[in-house]
Formats: sequence, structure tokens, C-alpha cells
Amino acid sequence: MTNITSSLPGRPGGAVEIPIQIINLEGNGFHPLVEVVVFGKPFTVVLDTGASRTTFDKATIYEANSQAAFHETDELSTGLGTNSMSSAKLILHNLYVGQFHIPEQEIAVIDLSHIRLAYSQLNLPPILGVLGGDILMRYQAVIDYGKSIMLLRGDL
Repeated sequence: MTNITSSLPGRPGGAVEIPIQIINLEGNGFHPLVEVVVFGKPFTVVLDTGASRTTFDKATIYEANSQAAFHETDELSTGLGTNSMSSAKLILHNLYVGQFHIPEQEIAVIDLSHIRLAYSQLNLPPILGVLGGDILMRYQAVIDYGKSIMLLRGDL
């Protein structure tokens, strides 16, 4: 995946165009992937319009920054191939989706080793987690499968 994006003059709301990669899950559907930068390091995430929150893998985040300040919660996360599991929260500073800058974003952090393993077994790129409805709604995402792009608006 490339990290080339461009500001689109003339688009309402100062939209930023972000390339996405659509992968075929061996006849079981498609996943749109996008590159993000967390702690100055690039990762791949799945765009998940059905996920209420952006959720990243705890072990991968810890490997990227062992000083990350997780805040354990009493909440149980559901979905992502599990019935329920404990979760933590993390405030990310300077999250980039492509070149789209999000100065501060709270995310959920859980053990996604089962998802990482499933992607590995399908010979797909490793993923950090999912970009969920919290970010997609906040920045008025438009996902264009035909053009393999996503638009995010930053002047909200």
C-alpha cells in the first residue's frame, strides 16, 4: 500500500483522499484496508463500518511503544470474532490515516491475536486492528470501492 494522499480543492469540507486496498477473502467477501501511522510507525487496519469503535491490538501497540499509557476498563468488548473480552482505552496523539491527521483519538485496545492469526493463515498483510464508526462518522467518511479511495473531511 502506498501512503500517497492529496487534498482535494473544490471538494466540500476540505476532503482528503486516502487510498485503500480491497482484499478478497478467498470467496468469503472483501475487506477494505488502509494505512495508518501510530507512534510514527506504519500499520494496516481494516475499515469496519460495522464496528462502533476503532480498536487496535494490545500486543502490537505495546511493541510499537512500550510506554503507551493503557487505561484498563471494566467494559467488555464484543464482536471481532469473540463474545466478550476485557478491554483497555488509549489516547493516541498524532494518529494518521493516510496523510489525514487526527491530533487526538481515544481507541479501544484488546487482544486481537486471533484476527492477526486468521490474516496470517490467509497470507494477508498483518493488521493492527479496525478503523471503526467513531472515526468514520466524526470525519464524514465516504468509501468508494470502485475507485479504491476513502474521503475524510477535516474541518469539522
